[in-house]
Amino acid sequence: MDNVTCNSCKTELVNQSGSTVFKCPSCGAFDIVRCFHCRQIASKYKCNGCGFEGPS
Repeated sequence: MDNVTCNSCKTELVNQSGSTVFKCPSCGAFDIVRCFHCRQIASKYKCNGCGFEGPS
């Protein structure tokens, strides 16, 4: 994956420890990318495909 950015804060991630990528829990079609900081503070994210918002 090239030029991956956090769905919440839009920070570009390059080998950032603690970041994660997972499929949208609702549609499963789009990747959700989360940086370590946004995971720690539980920032909201939104799927670019179906509009699902998390964390719930």
